[in-house]
Amino acid sequence: MQFISPGRLWFLLLIPIVIAAYLFMQHRRSQYALRFTNIALLDRVAPRRPQWRRHVAVVMALFAATACIVAFAQPKDEVKVPRERATIVVAIDVSLSMMATDVDPNRLEAAKRSAKNFVNQLPTKFNVSLVSFAGTASIIVPPTTDRATVQRSIDGLELAESTATGEGIFTSLQALTQVPPDPDHPNDPAPARIVLLSDGKRTVGRTAQEGAQAAKEKSTPVYTITFGTDSGFIEMDGMRQRVPPDRAELRTVAEITGGEAYTAESAGELEDVYKDIGSSVGFDEVDKEVTSRFAGIAMLFTLATAGAAVALASRFP
Repeated sequence: MQFISPGRLWFLLLIPIVIAAYLFMQHRRSQYALRFTNIALLDRVAPRRPQWRRHVAVVMALFAATACIVAFAQPKDEVKVPRERATIVVAIDVSLSMMATDVDPNRLEAAKRSAKNFVNQLPTKFNVSLVSFAGTASIIVPPTTDRATVQRSIDGLELAESTATGEGIFTSLQALTQVPPDPDHPNDPAPARIVLLSDGKRTVGRTAQEGAQAAKEKSTPVYTITFGTDSGFIEMDGMRQRVPPDRAELRTVAEITGGEAYTAESAGELEDVYKDIGSSVGFDEVDKEVTSRFAGIAMLFTLATAGAAVALASRFP
């Protein structure tokens, strides 16, 4: 822990001085008791009590004084605050395999619902971009703070043939080049993340690993969410076709870029994944004054000291 006014901590030296004075007074009291010749009268004037009770109020008063001095020095600690400058690209796989119903109601609809919940949870100053990919990849919504536009565009996504996972990553990186400049920090690029939702089975275009390497060079972590179960299937031309997810490919993308790889086999699990991603990209740890924390501790010890003093005083006739 650090302090805004660390010089005020010198006042803590008063605590051992007070302790020494208290111990000296206790020693003087015991010496006086030994010089008191009438022991019977001493027991009536100052009856014996457990020793610890006499020291409770003093100890708590010292704790209260210590907490007050620490608060006076204005302590600061690392706390999480929303990061107001960041760009999130949500890249959604709209290939035909995403119509499999092993995720309720199907993979694509579950992705849409959870993507919208995620976007709503982000800080209002975040830029959000939407990219879709199937046989090719497209920037559906450039980076914007207009949540309504992003929501409508997510609802409008439709299925298409093939899966170009690598192209989805490259197009997401292209979307990041369209982030509006920050007038307060024109030379300081905002943090960026790509959230890639797919069942991971690339069929065309550049590989996902190529896209991951490009994202790594741009210092842009990719968070991947793999949809579906090994038993997933779709109906094509009256025939059932199995579409198991390729978890290994998306896990590799996350590892290369420094992101995280998740799986979501139900809508509920997917929403939990989004909460984790939101917390990881949406907050910074900054120093913040926490004087009130120690002032509260001092208040509690002061009240306890007062209570102990009253309790002890009430024992005297």
